This record gives sequence, C-alpha cells and structure tokens, in this order.
Amino acid sequence: MLAAASSAWAADAPAGAPALPRVEVRSADLWAVGVVHDDKMSIHLSRLIDNAPVRDAAITVVLRGTAHSATAETDGSYSLQTKDLTLPGAAAVEFQVSQGAARESLKGTLDIARAAGQPDDKNSARQLWWWVLNFAVCFGVLWLISRRRKAAQT
Repeated sequence: MLAAASSAWAADAPAGAPALPRVEVRSADLWAVGVVHDDKMSIHLSRLIDNAPVRDAAITVVLRGTAHSATAETDGSYSLQTKDLTLPGAAAVEFQVSQGAARESLKGTLDIARAAGQPDDKNSARQLWWWVLNFAVCFGVLWLISRRRKAAQT
C-alpha cells in the first residue's frame, strides 16, 4: 500500500518537475515515508510485516531540534505543517511513534533543495548595488579632480 502511495505521488507530479523532498526511514517493525510540499509534510506509516498502514498512532516529528505533533488524516496518513519545512538544506528528522504502550523512534535525513530561481546568497543584489555605487562615487571624484585641474590651468 505504501509503495502504491509512493507511485501515486510520482504520477501526480508533472513531467519535468523536480521531485518533492522526501524522507524514508525504517525500524525493525515500521516504515515511514514523509513527503514535503511547501510547508506541509504528508507522512505514511506502515508495518513492515504486512505493509498495512498504522492508523492509531501518535506521531511527533523532531525537525531541526523542534518537536511537532503530526495530525491524523482520514486516509490513514498523518500530516505536519510548519515553516521549518521551507528552509533549504539537510535536516535531521526523527519520527517518534507511540502506539499504545509501544514507542519507536525512526531517524533519517531530509534534504530540502533550494527553490528554483532563489539566489545562493540573499545579499548578492545588495552587494551588486554597493559595487555600482562605489564605482559611481570613484568616477565622480575623478571627474571633479579633472575639472579642477582644467579650471586651474586656465
């Protein structure tokens, strides 16, 4: 079922579109797949033995050092919405699953790529304008010096 859900996600993505950031983690009994779209993560949790979805669990996701509670959805998945999911770069993710008296911790890494068109350095435009202003000031000073020399010669 989880494999079918993974295929469905791939089919929903337009051709040529970048793959959605995802994290897949396993323990001895459970398999969790988290797929990120903007600031929302859809989490599918299943048992490894029969690939049946785990519907009656409480999931806490530790992302970038902050714990977030996931909410259960009607389709058996879980969801999490936080602005931490929009930050680019690799982040350690821990799914803390509580089901009755049983507790498991599944750890993995989520790599969120930089959005297309987003500059590598947010200060690059500011730095560009600083250099333009710098050259303009230097040009202005040289122009004033040359005018003074010409005025002094006449």
